[in-house]
Amino acid sequence: MRSIRLFCLVFCLISGFGLSQIDAAIFSGIIQSISEDQKRVVIKSSQGKEKSFLIPDTIPTTFNGKKTKFDQFKVGQRATVFTSASGTITRFSVRNSTNRSATKSKPKPRVSKRKKEVQMKDQFGSANQGNATQAWTQFRGPGRANISAETGLLKDWNQAPPKLLWTARGLGEGYSSVSLSGNLLFTMGTKSNEEVVIALDVNTGEIVWSQSNGSIFKDGQGNGPRSTPTIDGNVLYALGANGDLSCMTTRDGNVEWTKNILQEFNASNIVWGISESPLIDGEKLICSPGGQGAAMVALNKQNGAMIWKAAVPGNPKAAYSSAIIVNVGGVKQYVNFTHDGIMGVNAKTGIPLWGNNRAANKTANCSAPLFSARNNAIFYASGYGTGGALLKLSASQNRATAQLGFFTQDMKNHHGGMVVVDGFVYGSSDPGVLTCINLSNGETVWQNRSVGKGALTCADGHIYMRSEAGPIALVELNPKAYVEKGRFNQPQRSGKPAWPHPVVADGKLFLRDQDSLLCYDLRSK
Repeated sequence: MRSIRLFCLVFCLISGFGLSQIDAAIFSGIIQSISEDQKRVVIKSSQGKEKSFLIPDTIPTTFNGKKTKFDQFKVGQRATVFTSASGTITRFSVRNSTNRSATKSKPKPRVSKRKKEVQMKDQFGSANQGNATQAWTQFRGPGRANISAETGLLKDWNQAPPKLLWTARGLGEGYSSVSLSGNLLFTMGTKSNEEVVIALDVNTGEIVWSQSNGSIFKDGQGNGPRSTPTIDGNVLYALGANGDLSCMTTRDGNVEWTKNILQEFNASNIVWGISESPLIDGEKLICSPGGQGAAMVALNKQNGAMIWKAAVPGNPKAAYSSAIIVNVGGVKQYVNFTHDGIMGVNAKTGIPLWGNNRAANKTANCSAPLFSARNNAIFYASGYGTGGALLKLSASQNRATAQLGFFTQDMKNHHGGMVVVDGFVYGSSDPGVLTCINLSNGETVWQNRSVGKGALTCADGHIYMRSEAGPIALVELNPKAYVEKGRFNQPQRSGKPAWPHPVVADGKLFLRDQDSLLCYDLRSK
């Protein structure tokens, strides 16, 4: 296991002062002592290093993201000092925090294991599939079904379009979407020559902390990370485009463990960079490095140690998809889309169960597979002129099979994802036609150009369709006809395609666009 440098790139301010100035250095830690008359503060970093700073009267000072006076700061709070290339202090930011060393000396009330688990779920939600929490703790949300549990949302954007609440900037490059837990949002971006995990305040867009996760991936289609952090209790798991996998605390970004899955499992990177978002299932972390005898691996989420690796015939390389959990006939499986096709492996042992390549292409298989409990089937699709296929699953006694039900060329879903609701699949089919297909017989029910090729999610009886060119449409979840309820254009678009998937959580719509993250109110009229 290799170590990485810990960068406390925390509390960058979005509103008030912006992020136009590039900070040459950042020092963060707990305030040990403070002198109000001299405005001198001593800060101790998480590595135990202490530094003393004299805070100028002329620079911005904030507490929890708001302007405040120096006399409001106290010992035990978490502070960040920003300096220019010349060493001049440019900003001073403070937030409420508990001094860990002080906390250790205080006896904690005893809490039962079961009660502790319930409290943790109440506070942070769960990344495990099947948990119908409103928190969006992983890529594609609860169960990776791409369906939000939010209700009471605006249902007619023609009459009442969503209001922009805030825009966060300073996230760098990349195509990461967002995950959410408690009052924090998590995404990935870049700073200098590194990929970073970023935590933001869900109500203000203020950057709370930023932590390094390996070197930056560079590519002509766009630099930076592609995956989305997965939250599990008070930690998160992030996988960078170069294969750097890290476990960090959600509270402050401290790294618990890190490793490179490509190096460890003798795998090479794929053309447009590792894009998979880690899957957490109980004590296991599931990812797909695509190495020799390690098409998929299960790691101990506590320390990153290997539990098993799946030796899939042909040693397929990784694709750009993320794994899901499937339970059929008492056999639990992990299913993912590789470079060669889709595969299912036994969740306990990693033994390969089945494979299929009918809807695979040899260029880039990107969209996550879908499980339909109604049909007891898997639907998967890809672009580049290919299409989609439904596989009927059967399983018993630790064995499983997948039989082709139908194939359709009307769902050439590139990377925008799909959703299954009540036996119908909805998704964008190349070259950019929103399509509804009946999974019981493969019939194409309707097609509409909508806002063009893009990514979607589902919430409160509607599809949120985001065009890669920028516009976002609200479409009724209707298996009979295309019914649009309005659309709007994202302001201040970057020059890159809007590929990150939209997310609906906490009554809000989140749209990542390279350096920016936009948050819209979906409840007020």
